[in-house]
Amino acid sequence: MRKIIRKIACVAAAWALSGAMVVGGTTAAAAAGTAGSPGPVRLELPRPTGQFAVGRDTLHLVDKGRKDPWVPTADRELMASLYYPALAGTGTPAAYMTEAEARALLTDRGDLGRYVTAEQVAAVRTHSREGALPRWGRGRLPLVVLSPGFTLPRSSLTTLAEELASRGYVVASLDHAYEADGASFPGGRTLGCEACAQVFPDRSLGRVSDGRARDVSFLLDRLTGDRPAWRYARLIDARRVGMAGHSIGGASAASAMAADPRVDAGVNLDGTFFAPLPEQGLGGRPFLLIGGDPALLPPDLDDPSWAQAWPRLDGWKRWVTVTGMGHPGFTDWPVLGDQVGYPHPETPLSGTRSQQITRAYVGDFFDLQLKGRPAPRLDGPTAADPEVAFTHP
Repeated sequence: MRKIIRKIACVAAAWALSGAMVVGGTTAAAAAGTAGSPGPVRLELPRPTGQFAVGRDTLHLVDKGRKDPWVPTADRELMASLYYPALAGTGTPAAYMTEAEARALLTDRGDLGRYVTAEQVAAVRTHSREGALPRWGRGRLPLVVLSPGFTLPRSSLTTLAEELASRGYVVASLDHAYEADGASFPGGRTLGCEACAQVFPDRSLGRVSDGRARDVSFLLDRLTGDRPAWRYARLIDARRVGMAGHSIGGASAASAMAADPRVDAGVNLDGTFFAPLPEQGLGGRPFLLIGGDPALLPPDLDDPSWAQAWPRLDGWKRWVTVTGMGHPGFTDWPVLGDQVGYPHPETPLSGTRSQQITRAYVGDFFDLQLKGRPAPRLDGPTAADPEVAFTHP
């Protein structure tokens, strides 16, 4: 269970960076001159590698037919960032997160506020543009849903979202209400992690992935139904839908596939399966497991859930691990520090290389499964990616 807790709450370590967040060419403490007085810096995410510029819309969805599992007096709400191929130069630069979200993140991250301010975190430069005009005329595009780790905001997967959109996907990145340290909702509300106090004491973490599966079904209804909630919904090919997630978001991809046949392919980025996969499998649909380096975890922190899930994955499947990559390496956080060469203490592989691998393998998986394009790097070990090992239980 300690490994599970560590995976769920890993962002604390991901941001703490052993007391020295590195930004703008020096450690943040050095940039500030003195701890407690952060200096002016500008952080930037890596550029997408695809051929398209990236647009972004923000969508607020309310499921009036379902009460929130954590606050049952409220209807279930979602915030979605919709990323899509766009016309270059249209729209305005998209914000990374709100200052309220950044402030909530810092409040729950110990001494980090001594090295970087909420304003600096909120001002991380992205490579998408809010309200950009979409690229039409290339047919409808596959949809990929992204779900973040527990306590994490959807912004933690921005690098991956922008990459997929630049490669020709519509991407819906979700904030699940009351499951992040702070997520901004309409009306000036910043919703905290009400779920944390409920699932940790009784270890009922499967409730999170089960609830997120219902969130995804509702999202698909609102994006691909007869009266879609998004103005550019005609971009989406409802016959080609994938889902990927980090940590419990990755486990939720399997839960969503088990609950909804519209989800055609899934990726779990280093997430424990808290809800077991159905004995009958996932109807032959493909699934990719990408895990961090098991050597980085103490031997008593065993997680048997992937080995238990493996026989029930009854379609195309791969299980790969990445040498030197820790649990936070699948998110944006380490790559921000990596801009000046500071290795994250829990993920020795550089943030830049971790994101290169994450984007390449997730992108190629969806290219193969949703677009029918060859993906030779998924066939087995390659000299180009010496860190990637294929597991064959």
